[in-house]
Amino acid sequence: MLREVWLNIGVDTYEGVAVKVLLGSRATRMLIDKKMAAKHSFRLQKLKRLLMVKNINRTYHSEGAIIYQVEVNVERMKIDVSDLGKTDIILGMP
Repeated sequence: MLREVWLNIGVDTYEGVAVKVLLGSRATRMLIDKKMAAKHSFRLQKLKRLLMVKNINRTYHSEGAIIYQVEVNVERMKIDVSDLGKTDIILGMP
């Protein structure tokens, strides 16, 4: 059963940005939607190397490699930036 959880997070200088979060029990990374990151002008940090991501069906993500991440204030974690469609953030189990 899929459940959506609403959280308030602060990213960089932003405090309390409301986002729709998917708790992905099969996800191995934490991801933030690139449109959401751009909308709120979150500071993108370029990764030292490209990150290829596979979907649940083991195919590679159509968006291609992940090249950026942002730092957030949910216990100060880094989240990779990708196109997530209707979901703002996926919290996986790294």
